[in-house]
Amino acid sequence: MNWLDSSVLRHLERDGRLLFATRAVRMFAFGGMSVVLALYLSALGFGEVQIGLLLSLTLAGDAIISLYISSVADRVGRAKMLMLGAGLMILSGAVFALTGNFWLLLIAAIIGTISPSGNEVGPFLALEQSAMSEKLPASSRTAVFAWYNLAGSFATALGALGAGLLVQGLQHSSLTAIQSYQIVIALYGALGGLLLVMFTRLSPAVEVNAPITSSQNLLGLGESRGVILRLSSLFALDAFGSGLVVQSLIVLWFERKFGVQPALLGAIFFGANVFAGFSALAASKVAARFGLINTMVFTHIPSNILLMLVPLMPNLGLAIAVLLARFSISQMDVPTRQSYVMAVVQPSERSAAAGVTGIARTIGSSLAPLLAGALGIGSAPFFLAGGLKIVYDLALYRSFIAVKPPEER
Repeated sequence: MNWLDSSVLRHLERDGRLLFATRAVRMFAFGGMSVVLALYLSALGFGEVQIGLLLSLTLAGDAIISLYISSVADRVGRAKMLMLGAGLMILSGAVFALTGNFWLLLIAAIIGTISPSGNEVGPFLALEQSAMSEKLPASSRTAVFAWYNLAGSFATALGALGAGLLVQGLQHSSLTAIQSYQIVIALYGALGGLLLVMFTRLSPAVEVNAPITSSQNLLGLGESRGVILRLSSLFALDAFGSGLVVQSLIVLWFERKFGVQPALLGAIFFGANVFAGFSALAASKVAARFGLINTMVFTHIPSNILLMLVPLMPNLGLAIAVLLARFSISQMDVPTRQSYVMAVVQPSERSAAAGVTGIARTIGSSLAPLLAGALGIGSAPFFLAGGLKIVYDLALYRSFIAVKPPEER
């Protein structure tokens, strides 16, 4: 299968390979956390509204901190800001593992870095892809980003599977459910420490290789401001839809509707993330033929239709099958979206552009879990999420089909 061709990775230098490794470590941690987070909060006795509030504020806090970090990274140093992000992972993991006090957890959620969805949060994605783009030819960027996303999806899958198996194994021993969740969360903080060490190994080559222009505003944007703000508003809508069905809430839905045990939950999302990884990899070949915007839109719409079908399935087997079918195409817009953002901005604005669009997504997704909690862990969030995401697809196509990246002109 030529879409599995890895020859494009020859363009990666030492720093690029290291950033692939940090992506894998981080997404392993995020995948494990996404399986246990909502279950942990429920076991502590928090209600659906409290869980939704905490997840929303987790994402909102990530957005605010990440916006600052990504907007100054090209001036202060990308490696330093990546180390700061790892430090925030350590902080949040430690607090969540050591206390069940709602207010302390709320503070740690706001100022720390935790992923309730299994997806990227914090400043990492923006800074890592900006750093890799310094040395990548435009013709290889989408394909490299596809492999980068594949590495992350596989790591997320292994993290979800590992957390589910570990929790179930610990609960079959002498530990309570809460204690088993706390051990997984403590491991999350430890992986943040490993990331911190790995980021110290980056070379000066990851820093911006273009002059910082005087026209850049507080967001770090200059000439690219208009297109990035338009993209950001659309990405926020898409992320709001995704936030209604973050992985932690889907885990809770499966547990409550079908009584699924932690090990099977981990296995479900292991499979989902493996499928997602391969869909991201296939995206680079599809985009090379049909274009970035076309790939983003026309693979995303059917995945959202499948999302709305999940709660309509009459039994666990069919619900899992439809969810996996959805994940098999759901991530084809991810490397294409990331590559498109890198392509349509000035090189000196890449970190800021990736940061602003990423923060817009985080803000959009941060508002949604609170609404999902208020709607209840049922069918409504699936229907609303799929509908909003289809609206996003159509609006994106109408607004940006004529804005071509350099490699498509």
